[in-house]
Amino acid sequence: MSATQSEGAPEPRRVVVVGGVAGGMSAATRLRRLDERAVITVFERGGYVSFANCGLPYHVGGVIAERDALLLQTPASLGRRFGLDVRVGHEVVGIDRTARSVRVREVATGREFDEPYDDLILSPGASPIVPDVPGAERARTLRTIEDTDALVAALAAEPRTAVVIGGGFIGLEVAENLVHRGLDVTVVELADQVLAPLDPELAALVADELAGHGVRVATGVSVTAIGPADVMLSTGERLPADLVVAAIGVRPDSRLAADAGLAVNDRGGIVVDDHQRTSDEHIFAVGDAAQKADAVSGGAAMVPLAQTANRHGRLVADVICGRETASRPVLGTAIVRVFGLAAATTGWNEKRLRAAGRPYRAIHAHPGSHAGYYPGAETLHLKLLVDPATDAILGAQGVGRDGVDKRIDVIATAMAGGVTASGLADLELAYAPQFGSAKDPVTMLGFIADNLASGRADSVQWHEVADEQRRGVPVVDVRTPAEFERGHIPGSVNVPVDELRDRLDEVPEGDVIVTCQVGLRGHVAESLLAQHGRRVRNLDGGYLTWSALRPG
Repeated sequence: MSATQSEGAPEPRRVVVVGGVAGGMSAATRLRRLDERAVITVFERGGYVSFANCGLPYHVGGVIAERDALLLQTPASLGRRFGLDVRVGHEVVGIDRTARSVRVREVATGREFDEPYDDLILSPGASPIVPDVPGAERARTLRTIEDTDALVAALAAEPRTAVVIGGGFIGLEVAENLVHRGLDVTVVELADQVLAPLDPELAALVADELAGHGVRVATGVSVTAIGPADVMLSTGERLPADLVVAAIGVRPDSRLAADAGLAVNDRGGIVVDDHQRTSDEHIFAVGDAAQKADAVSGGAAMVPLAQTANRHGRLVADVICGRETASRPVLGTAIVRVFGLAAATTGWNEKRLRAAGRPYRAIHAHPGSHAGYYPGAETLHLKLLVDPATDAILGAQGVGRDGVDKRIDVIATAMAGGVTASGLADLELAYAPQFGSAKDPVTMLGFIADNLASGRADSVQWHEVADEQRRGVPVVDVRTPAEFERGHIPGSVNVPVDELRDRLDEVPEGDVIVTCQVGLRGHVAESLLAQHGRRVRNLDGGYLTWSALRPG
């Protein structure tokens, strides 16, 4: 016994962490930095405790050539640097809350033993969903290093065709990387679009990018059976499939928590407070299995994102060591690259707002990624959702080849800081012609939001135009005749904005919708006509937004 212990020092805190990777290892390493004396034990049922989940598709595609690049830490390296007792191949199969111990099974031998704890951190993650159809055992998933090894081994047999079930973030990353490996790929998605977090007019841009790289996208259908070399769709069509990958989504791996009597929500998420504490004061939960608070609604949310798991793992360590801190509600900010295109989102989309019956205002803009006079500028497609009563930002989406990440990150930060939609106009953002414009795309969204909030402008959405036309509301296209000739909304009349003052008599009487390519010239026409006593609405996002899906 040391002199310190003999003088009545408290026993070291015993912390058991169930599951590694983002949440579990962030908690364990932060805890060590805060408490050198703590006895920290990590049990991981798989063979790897710290690896880059988000890099797995890119190793499959050969973009990340070295497998070892995905392995961030090993039990040995974590032991040397942090003094952690990390045991892979050990599954926690039960929790005795009264005795404060966990029952652990050694996977290789089946041997079981009990491990006591003062505090327990659950980071079990989530399990990939595999369709419950005949032949499902042939579908591969991509969640772990072991999954990756199996998929790479399957590719060594040189398959020629692949079906990816699921058109979400992981599904599209897998599809892209299988194309890189030379396969003929089809993505099958039950919903009527890929990338559910996006609204359809932006998701259509991603679908076009997939098609442009030879990926077939089958939406609104499901896989009903998986055969030895094909899959059957709900339409009766058979698709050749030497390889099948299930990327439908994940479900929280909360069985351990539920069996221990901890509160679990109706989606399987472990219920926690803003300290990540479960219904047992000595047990915490983080990562994909833990419930979060939604930043827009305040209600429960399940957001399986690595950055949130990392943040909450760190927070739990702070709470255990007595720091006053609390988790923030989550926005679900995420981004994916699909070949040369990036798609990003934060907060709620229009579909979700409409389904919830929540009032909103939608704003579309299609600015350049940087100053147009500097070479290489690309079109950004941005959408902002706004509370019409409070001007609060409810969500945003972006699709484009350059600068999408920057703009969505700025908007997500503005949402976290309580900046209103109109307030985006006053943000001071870095500008040089290589990086942006003097009027940054984010500030442009703010200008539009301010005009709408103040009543200086009014808009109509792309999906509302056909109904308005059926009601007899005319559409005036203020682009040039050449642009009009290349494509226009059926039934619209062409009066170029630069000739509008001299041709006011050609604008039909009554309510009018004006449109241009992206909305800017439409706003000029709207302002002009309004000052001549006309009731005018500008087509939000212009012809470019409308033409993405060509509604009606």
